Amino acid sequence: MRVGVPKETAPGERRVALVPDAVQKLFDKGHEVVVESGAGAEASFEDADYEAAGARVGDPFGVDLVVAVNRPDPDRLREGQVLVGLLQPLTDSEAIERLAARGVTAFALESIPRITRAQPMDALSSQATVAGYKAVLLAAERLPRFLPMLTTAAGTIRPAKVLVLGAGVAGLQAIATARRLGAQTFGFDVRPVVREQVESLGATFLDLGVVGEEGEGGYARELTPDEMARQQEELERRLPEFDVVITTALVPGRPAPRLIPASAVEAMQPGSVIVDLAAVAGGNCELTQAGVDCVEHGVAILGPANLPASMPVDASRLYSRNVTALLEHLAPDGQLELDFEDEITAAACVTRERVSA
Repeated sequence: MRVGVPKETAPGERRVALVPDAVQKLFDKGHEVVVESGAGAEASFEDADYEAAGARVGDPFGVDLVVAVNRPDPDRLREGQVLVGLLQPLTDSEAIERLAARGVTAFALESIPRITRAQPMDALSSQATVAGYKAVLLAAERLPRFLPMLTTAAGTIRPAKVLVLGAGVAGLQAIATARRLGAQTFGFDVRPVVREQVESLGATFLDLGVVGEEGEGGYARELTPDEMARQQEELERRLPEFDVVITTALVPGRPAPRLIPASAVEAMQPGSVIVDLAAVAGGNCELTQAGVDCVEHGVAILGPANLPASMPVDASRLYSRNVTALLEHLAPDGQLELDFEDEITAAACVTRERVSA
């Protein structure tokens, strides 16, 4: 199998789909890998690193299968090629239609089913781990006080209080990171099943009096209007207690649930920080602006659009493992065997047949 790795062209994107270690594994199994010159440079992987791992530097689109982080320009792809990447199938239907019109068979890593044997391919989880970690570092940098408790000759400084809303992969990583940095950490999720996970990390589960259930795919179900109103009312009452609030509530393909109304921001202490990891889907905070850091009512509101790209080395390593796992699934014996009766292959495939443009 011949695999191509193009250089990412999306603004601010610094990740690469395959790192040299993954290329070496593919090469050892008899695959040919062609990497575009400079594809890994933003993630500190040079062309020479890829060549040492067995790759050839050249045109990544003259191959059977292209692997990317973000969707490449469909015009660079040809009929019969296979594409693997983060393709936004639920939010960018026009781009998916263009891929179909080109006759490309495309596999979206966002569509990998959340089943046990597909866990190594779960790019949403791997990249959420990066985002949860980095969110705490952003908050610590912006907060005008220490996170841990400090005892000095000049007196004792109390620890900052950090609240993480949403205890999925990103939320749990944020909780763990805030705890490592010494903050007094709280977590909240509408799914009661995650309370034990929050507490196992040494954090306190914040009881807002609203309990939901786990929905399809492990995501929280949407709250009813009455539940949302009661949750917002209790949040508004409790938020002034916290120095940092990190929000992570997001279900792919849907608008982010509004957890923090403008009135709740106004009630927070000046100097407090909100990091909204759902900014690209409209934000969990009413005042969030995607890709913008702003200050409202004395509260810093950070709306990062692509946190994994800000940590390209490890984000690429994790993503590369997801991609490699999917490639091994699609080509178990070294050649592509697209079995659409298989649950993983069928779920991840977002284009199969050529359609009229």
